[in-house]
Amino acid sequence: MSGGKEIKGQISSIKNTQKITKAMEMVAASKMKKAQGRMSSARPYAEMIKNVVGHLASAHPEYKHPFLVKRDSVKRVGLIIISSDRGLCGGLNTNLFKQALKQINEWNKNSIEVDVCAIGSKAEKFFKRLNVNLVAQVSQLGDSPEINDVIGPIKIMLDNFIEGNIDELHLAENKFINTMSQEPGLNHLLPTVPNKEDDLSHHWDYIYEPDSKSVIDNLLIRYIESLVYQGIVENVACEMSARMVAMKSASDNASDLIDELQLVYNKARQASITQELSEIVAGAAAV
Repeated sequence: MSGGKEIKGQISSIKNTQKITKAMEMVAASKMKKAQGRMSSARPYAEMIKNVVGHLASAHPEYKHPFLVKRDSVKRVGLIIISSDRGLCGGLNTNLFKQALKQINEWNKNSIEVDVCAIGSKAEKFFKRLNVNLVAQVSQLGDSPEINDVIGPIKIMLDNFIEGNIDELHLAENKFINTMSQEPGLNHLLPTVPNKEDDLSHHWDYIYEPDSKSVIDNLLIRYIESLVYQGIVENVACEMSARMVAMKSASDNASDLIDELQLVYNKARQASITQELSEIVAGAAAV
């Protein structure tokens, strides 16, 4: 019954794989709760500083930072892409890369060149294979990323904007909707976009101490860093959720496959027994 032995081996192999996927599902579920906590903690600061910078862009400050000034023409843009370091998380990275490539192709059609900053080893490896100008990269940030780990690549992109090497800066990231849904998106970072509130249409400004230049310079740099860091912690939550769902789906598929193979094994075993009985009966009749 060599066929039956082979099927039994396949069933045993799939059961071992299922144990791994179930373990990975439980680990991802545990890490997801911690990642969601970090994401929720970072969101209020990112939203508040975004609101303040939107006010600044709507106001008429005595000092106009380069981040607040829109360029006359756009010839080159910068794109920061946030991905995971590991796979086995469904289509999380693939969907983001598809959207980023679609936007890059649109820019190229309009004769706009693109500089890419890759955060995460998946983005780094993916865009290295393409004909894309990769100017900065960082990976292996872990499940508890720190903002100090990404200051270097962010500074490269900001310096390029200040020096006029790029005219716009965008961020490609995954937004955490819920455990079952993560949405890839492309956000405009620089130059900053004014708030659309009606009450900001009049002339107003903040009171600065010690002076507007030093305050606004530091604020706008912290602003970009906070938005990128928020995208990173959200991506970790997205990664853990997507991995948990993907591993659960893999475990369920393994159960279905085991049931199918078990049925095939039972049929093969029954056929073997029937054949043996037929041979015994035939032999007895011949005697």
